[in-house]
Amino acid sequence: MVRLDALLVKRGLARSRDEARELIETGLVRIDGLVASKGSTMVGTEVNVSVQRGTEERWVSRGAYKLLRALEVFQLDPFGRICVDVGASTGGFTQVLLRRGASRVYSVDVGYGQMAWEVRNDPRVVVMERTNARHLSPSLIPEPCQMGVCDASFISLKLIMPPMLSVMDSWCDVVTLVKPQFEVGRERVGKKGVVRDPALHMEVLVDMIRFVEKLPGWWVANLTYSPIRGPEGNIEFLMHVRPGSAPDGWELSEAQVEELVQRAHGEVT
Repeated sequence: MVRLDALLVKRGLARSRDEARELIETGLVRIDGLVASKGSTMVGTEVNVSVQRGTEERWVSRGAYKLLRALEVFQLDPFGRICVDVGASTGGFTQVLLRRGASRVYSVDVGYGQMAWEVRNDPRVVVMERTNARHLSPSLIPEPCQMGVCDASFISLKLIMPPMLSVMDSWCDVVTLVKPQFEVGRERVGKKGVVRDPALHMEVLVDMIRFVEKLPGWWVANLTYSPIRGPEGNIEFLMHVRPGSAPDGWELSEAQVEELVQRAHGEVT
């Protein structure tokens, strides 16, 4: 017996375990004609496995599917916009922005040498490696950004958002991944760094909404959940932040947040 994701790599159906998991989690892998749901599924070495690649777009990281979800749900279009990608890593979010027509992307990451060559080599990308997002300022990014995206790990969004918002235009859209495992405090994180309690997810989201609303001139326009889990199995969420003030009567109530969390726990496999 062997893990399904490992078998895909062994048979040359995926370039890496990460790509194998991406294919599985997006419903493209079949075992004996049935859709597979988990890379950890144990299968026989002779099992009939196929990948339904069709004409789907190929991405440098599975993170791309998270931003694609946000663009669809929040009805956002990067076309022609100057963008900033905080926590760019291998470039999944940056790649989505480029393919959706962004005019320029400032790709910020504290690491070095992680970005996929096909993304790094695009003339519209300004690679800002070894750059701590906590130090972002208009002096580092010389033009206001009309769209911002963020997929940061091992740090709270509360530390990143104020400097990130300082480089945004007065008319913009900001999409951030909310990762409960980096917001609840180490003492409340479960085994392997996973937060499973829906009540904690709700607590984090409500707290994040209140945090943004306390930032002068910003509000939370919408929330959704990532269609795929984080690497260790965490359910993650996406938040749409906008400048200005919310329209009269607009509110993301705790009841709405609770409903979103319940849907996430029921639908994200």
